[in-house]
Amino acid sequence: ALGIIRKFYEKNKKIKIFVDETRPFLQGARLTAWELYKLKIPYTLIIDNSAGFLMKKGEISSVIVGADRIAKNGDTANKIGTYSLAVLANFHNIPFFVAAPSSTFDLSIEKGEKIPIEIRPPKEILTCYKSKISPSKAKAYNIAFDITPNELISAIITERGIIYPPYEKNIPKIIKTS
Repeated sequence: ALGIIRKFYEKNKKIKIFVDETRPFLQGARLTAWELYKLKIPYTLIIDNSAGFLMKKGEISSVIVGADRIAKNGDTANKIGTYSLAVLANFHNIPFFVAAPSSTFDLSIEKGEKIPIEIRPPKEILTCYKSKISPSKAKAYNIAFDITPNELISAIITERGIIYPPYEKNIPKIIKTS
């Protein structure tokens, strides 16, 4: 996703980039923000749950996310919270794009419901940087990924081209099996 943001920024320096913190390991705050900083691309870090508010205020005009795996029908697995962003973008009529290398596609998986979802250890969300942030008897359900259904995705951007709906028809045109 950052390659696309970099290219777009080079063409139009008027863009404003919001970076979700990405709980529980703060990958957005630690990694995405660092990469944008190194590229000298201005950004604003936001808490994960503020995206809907910013969309409602009209401060977000499009959403670009990465992907860990994309099924044959275009359903996309990515970091937990991606599905929520897609639902919010859809509600606010904001285009929602997935940017991923062609190696992310798994054409042996027909639909997203067949993509295995990792459940991580509860302690990862009961602590933050080894400090306890919840009562000692608290339980946690740490889902690492979610599935965004293809109907919420405006387009999938790859190094081989942009794929538009209907994904079942158009993914095989760009993503060839070897």
